[in-house]
Amino acid sequence: MVIISDEEIDLLLDDMLEIYGYDFTEYSKASLRRRIQRIIVNDRLTSFAEFRYRLKNSNDYFTHIIEEISVNVTEMLRDPGFYRAIVEKVIPVLTSYPFIRIWHAGCATGEEVYSMAILLKEAGLLHKSLIYGTDINPAALDKARQGIFPIGQLQQYSRNYIAAGGKGDFSDYYTSSYQLVKFDESLARKMVFSTHNLVTDSSFNSFQLIFCRNVMIYFDKKLQDRVLQLFDSSLEHFGFLALGTKETIRFSPIASNYSQLGREKIWRKKS
Repeated sequence: MVIISDEEIDLLLDDMLEIYGYDFTEYSKASLRRRIQRIIVNDRLTSFAEFRYRLKNSNDYFTHIIEEISVNVTEMLRDPGFYRAIVEKVIPVLTSYPFIRIWHAGCATGEEVYSMAILLKEAGLLHKSLIYGTDINPAALDKARQGIFPIGQLQQYSRNYIAAGGKGDFSDYYTSSYQLVKFDESLARKMVFSTHNLVTDSSFNSFQLIFCRNVMIYFDKKLQDRVLQLFDSSLEHFGFLALGTKETIRFSPIASNYSQLGREKIWRKKS
């Protein structure tokens, strides 16, 4: 395995920022190192120098690197207990709004965006909702827009749906063809997918609910705090912030203005 030093990581980060305008300087170096080493192995490169040369001289290879670095593990209705709390404690509050805006930050290939659309539809709220899915990875967003997923994952998704409190038959929301399933267009019509960089981009709307699950674990503490402040400025009073199982707002600058809903990683903003 090619060993990569902190100094070499810094050189790469400078290259990414100077040549392509992508700022990864406040990502966890340990996480970046693991992912870069994996790319070097998978691409059968012989050295860090060869990897850096390709990054600096090929837009296509840089796009490939972004796809690999930003990949996030995701699934529909992941952590059903979390989604049951959304169904029982958050969605009833959303019913009072004339129009509902939800942001999934770092949505990857969109499975959790479709999850939320299904829950909103079952609550009779999808018609007055708009769900924004954003990510730094354009290829992942293309997959999200298509709403097409491998059929092999559907058994797990169906179990998640039942455990999360789904009210119907999960198979009603998709059609299958060979080894793929496509989710219903009625769900996709209420979604907007676009690129957004949590490191450098600002707020773009006001939301009642923001999801950012298992994204900030790859950031250092300074960047985590800055992203949380971005969410705070994007969230309406009494809105909800939902994070991943290993993430928290505790010890962050915004912590005092939020109260946690039970044991799940869901916080409500105070007035």
